[in-house]
Amino acid sequence: MWKTTQTISSTMDASEDVTLDFGEEDEIDRRRHLKHPVAVFFHVMFRTSAILAYLFCGWFSSSFITNFVLIVILLSMDFWTVKNITGRLLVGLRWWNYVDDDGVSHWVYESRKGAHQKKITAAEARIFWLSLVACQVIWIVFFFGTLFTLNFKWFMVVLVGTIMNGANVYGYIRCKYGSKKKLTSVATGFLGRQLWKSMTTPEPEEQSSQK
Repeated sequence: MWKTTQTISSTMDASEDVTLDFGEEDEIDRRRHLKHPVAVFFHVMFRTSAILAYLFCGWFSSSFITNFVLIVILLSMDFWTVKNITGRLLVGLRWWNYVDDDGVSHWVYESRKGAHQKKITAAEARIFWLSLVACQVIWIVFFFGTLFTLNFKWFMVVLVGTIMNGANVYGYIRCKYGSKKKLTSVATGFLGRQLWKSMTTPEPEEQSSQK
């Protein structure tokens, strides 16, 4: 059974997709082996290559245009791979877009629910989310680094990396937690639990005085 969340936005280019069966993240196979080693490899390889190319491309070429094109190609390959392949294979999630007959763009966020034969391994899910979030943090650090140093030439490269990786981060978080309202409730619940914990946990001095 599919669990689908749709949002309607302004008219945008259409992207077609085919509904495929994939595993669900609620029922995780706790074994540590990888069921999709090729998908895991390319999931990590493209995004790591883009970051390494940004850091060390100056060692191999002094042409900014060449370095820019190389990094953007790696980022594009990573974006397409994560959005269309590794997301549905490694964590059982998918987000996509289509345009209806009225020219209205619909954004669809899907997650597989219910019993299914193919389960997701905990190792694959962990690799997917860690690499997705960690790379976004790295690109954000690069973003502020180029901004504070006024390195506007590389600012555009970092901006492309931040936006493209951030789109996948946002899309898959929406798939996992549902609508914006549910995302807000999740964040509010977490902050509420942390606040309640800080209020109810006695200080070390108070604990020692009670003894």
